[in-house]
Amino acid sequence: MTISARSSSLVALVAGALLLVGWQVQAESNRVTFPEDLDALVHYTTVRRGNVTEHILTTPAAIEAIRNRQPAPAGTHFVLVDYRGGQLYRYFVMEKGEGFGADYDERRRTADWQFQWFWPDRSINTNENTARCQSCHNRQAGADYLFTARRIPRFNGTPIE
Repeated sequence: MTISARSSSLVALVAGALLLVGWQVQAESNRVTFPEDLDALVHYTTVRRGNVTEHILTTPAAIEAIRNRQPAPAGTHFVLVDYRGGQLYRYFVMEKGEGFGADYDERRRTADWQFQWFWPDRSINTNENTARCQSCHNRQAGADYLFTARRIPRFNGTPIE
């Protein structure tokens, strides 16, 4: 390979790497807030996968609505408390708010739900791609965009596993 060909290949490789780094999607600003009082939420289910334990909490109003086959009301927070190896790793928060869906084009919209990741200190985790959250939760449109809603009617005060 000639020096010119090697230089061209190197330039193309560097340009491709820069393009990929620039393309990587990070957390975006949105309307999700960390709940003011995490202790006021109800821990209704726990999901375990290997060394990952996820405690999922929501508002009493959301539990009542879902039990009555209604969508969660505006103002609802669902919080996934993510533990890795027994240590708090991060929080995932879904918040439903009046008009939140209008912030996104129709293909990306998950009704009026928005999503955000937070570090253990409750600051926004900008390393996470919230568009990916919307894409995944979009598959649960028939369950108000919730993966664990089916567990709520069976919740009797002890978190369901």
